[in-house]
Amino acid sequence: MNYWPKKVWIWLSLLLIVLIFGIGGGVYGFSGSQPVKAEVVTPGNKASEIPVVGTLEKLQELLNQSYSLQIGLYGQRSNVVMDMSGASTEQAAAPSAAEVKTGYSQTNIQVEGVDEADIVKTDGDYIYVLSNSKLSVVKAMPADKMRLVSTVDFNSNDFHPRDLYVDTKHLVVTGDSYRKSSPVLNQKKSIYPVPPGNDIQTSKVIIYDIKDKDNITKSREIEVEGYCLSTRKIGSSLYLVTNRNTNYYRPGDPIILPSYRDSSAGNDFQTISCDNINYFPNCIYQSFLIVAAIDTDNLNQKVDIKTYLGNGDNIYASSSNLYIAINSYSQVQPLMEDSAFPTSPSGSETEIYRFALKGASTTCTGRGKVPGTILNQFSMDEYQGFFRIATTSGEIWSRSDNVSHNHIYVLDGNLKLAGKLENIAPGEKIYSTRFMGDRAYMVTFRNVDPFFVIDLKEPQKPKILGKLKIPGYSDYLHPYDENHIIGFGKDTVEAKGWGGEPQAYYQGLKIAIFDVTDVSNPVEMSRAVIGDRGTDSEILNNHKALLFSKDKNLLAFPVTLMELIPGNESYGNIPAYGSFTFQGAYIYNIDLKKGLEYKGRISHLDAADYQRAGDYWYDSDNNIKRVLYIGDALYTVSPTQIRVNSIADLHELYRLNL
Repeated sequence: MNYWPKKVWIWLSLLLIVLIFGIGGGVYGFSGSQPVKAEVVTPGNKASEIPVVGTLEKLQELLNQSYSLQIGLYGQRSNVVMDMSGASTEQAAAPSAAEVKTGYSQTNIQVEGVDEADIVKTDGDYIYVLSNSKLSVVKAMPADKMRLVSTVDFNSNDFHPRDLYVDTKHLVVTGDSYRKSSPVLNQKKSIYPVPPGNDIQTSKVIIYDIKDKDNITKSREIEVEGYCLSTRKIGSSLYLVTNRNTNYYRPGDPIILPSYRDSSAGNDFQTISCDNINYFPNCIYQSFLIVAAIDTDNLNQKVDIKTYLGNGDNIYASSSNLYIAINSYSQVQPLMEDSAFPTSPSGSETEIYRFALKGASTTCTGRGKVPGTILNQFSMDEYQGFFRIATTSGEIWSRSDNVSHNHIYVLDGNLKLAGKLENIAPGEKIYSTRFMGDRAYMVTFRNVDPFFVIDLKEPQKPKILGKLKIPGYSDYLHPYDENHIIGFGKDTVEAKGWGGEPQAYYQGLKIAIFDVTDVSNPVEMSRAVIGDRGTDSEILNNHKALLFSKDKNLLAFPVTLMELIPGNESYGNIPAYGSFTFQGAYIYNIDLKKGLEYKGRISHLDAADYQRAGDYWYDSDNNIKRVLYIGDALYTVSPTQIRVNSIADLHELYRLNL
């Protein structure tokens, strides 16, 4: 017979879990009713430095421990077992993503001064285009005399270019490649032969000297194992983040250590030894997270390589810090006692790594964790020493306690919780977020689009100032000024679905200007809807496809237009998809007096392309991918052509085949 009260058994079970798994000391651990403080890891304090793996035996021990704990917690293998630690550092306030006032457009980026790679760049005189495994350098001015000055063909190399950067001295191309795997070691350190065709994916950076645009020359190559998570460039410093699998699937498997190559130090790959791999206690991934920092101006400076047992899904960079976020699942408890976060073993959470950026070097300065998962890089922000993050937890279609909720968490300089705003729009999920100084704007959606204005002036007490419910949703939010924001998404209508329940069906592409001058009463002051159901644009999933200039009252982006055929508007109660009618750039005038005014559109498709088209269209080489301006000329770029039109009236000035 059991004479102990049920509560005693519960507390004994919790204590046993803490003793076995060591999860009681983090921010998710509790002692009585008081949250236990997170461990603080301060760089320079040797007693609390991030530990080094050191030996192959230790690496195997860590991976075996991770494997065993995962099996014990979940009954199956997942990718991580976690605890929590923070770091103390001073953070500079990140500048806002305001428009840079120059005579030419630049890539639409999240943080001013932190460049992001793209397939098209301009320096105001030349346009650089990456398409079909080829780099094209085009003399863009004068506009009516465009000419192709040089090309680099990558087809003959085992290299797949992805995107590029450009500055006054160098052009940087990043992409994917492969290499034969290195010899591997088993637990007895014996050499294993490399299985035939066992290639390892690598991320390659190629730096070109562009002083002579007619004859650009390759200066340096850096190749790092793993697939590229993302890159950023601040001044001459380029930062590359890769994920590399350990290839360790069960105890006893051989381990293939990661490696890299820097042409400035020779062409051979250098293995990253265990004494150059760090790990976070009680947070062991089955993969390597590699952060490379490169000085593109100093070709002789060795690439800075930092390697961790870790992983990443999204990155955010301010002018002084790089944050890497990983969505994961583990047994968690609320950040605070009143946090409405599910405590089931399948609870979602986001692990955050922070790296201080000092020129062409990085230092891991902390790690934090919050409930829920993020949508993309715009879910994160750094401002005046605080890190803000928007997450969604639960399931949107759940009817149980695990229904979706949306949250904003504010972490301090130690990546410890400073403030929180939870349970926003239950039953919906975040479609877009934009942090702008003391405010955040959030769009959630299920059947209608609540647009929330959130006050972050007091980091410890974030609060909702106002909201607006309208049909449709926004996938991307872009600042116009401090009191106006532009939303890009889809219009929606509500109709009964096949089961008879009301359901939202997306329609055409929607652009809206939100006026938040009165924060308690935001309004949609102007809107435009393009096409019908099925109309799409890259802007909905890639902010770099947007051209916006407040000074020129100019807004432009690529669109694939679908329009309904009369008589085929619906299938029963369900709205029908439109048929393909156009692909190209839509151009708008935009200001606060007249709102959005359609100006015109430009296509690179010819009559034969439209005749060949059926109800749908595909990713043709004639599809416009980017729109940019230099002076008073508007350039539209497809993989095979650049056309230039007058911004004033959109009449064509010139076209150039690539």
